[in-house]
Amino acid sequence: MTKERVVLLDDGGRAIGTEAKATVHHAATPLHLAFSGYVVDAAGRVLLTQRAADKPTWPGVWTNSCCGHPLPDEPVHDAVLRRLADELGIVTDSAELVLPEFRYRAEMPTGVVENELCPVYRVRWTGEPTLNPAEVASYRWVDWAAVRDVPGLSPWCLLQLDELDRLGPTPADWPLADPALLPPAARL
Repeated sequence: MTKERVVLLDDGGRAIGTEAKATVHHAATPLHLAFSGYVVDAAGRVLLTQRAADKPTWPGVWTNSCCGHPLPDEPVHDAVLRRLADELGIVTDSAELVLPEFRYRAEMPTGVVENELCPVYRVRWTGEPTLNPAEVASYRWVDWAAVRDVPGLSPWCLLQLDELDRLGPTPADWPLADPALLPPAARL
């Protein structure tokens, strides 16, 4: 079985190597490529998920619909679709780029650090997800105006909310971003 690897980045967003996903997150986590996805249904609600209790980073925390890391040489768009299927049983062929340059660093109380260039995507989908319990403990559909009322949101989700709010009050109407603004390593 091949170990999943993440793409390491320099400060300009260029790929400089890979590291095993299992070992990349620690007190001195190097900058690496990730993504976040927000699933929006026909009623304009956003799907929030609670991370599984056994996740090594931010277990049990509520966050956006889906997060993950593209594999080496995998387009970020494809990684979003892959993880939506793996984590939530959501099969779709469309993910729309809305925040190409989002970057954050967050530290858990245990000292484990997230350090990611993390483009953000919107996915339009309606239905009830089928949870992978190794990844997701629970979910809820929430009106965009009430997302901040969910207690204990992940640090990356809170930071993304600030930027997404600037795109407008209705997730279905957020403008698409220019893919040329993605970090160089994400422009596959």
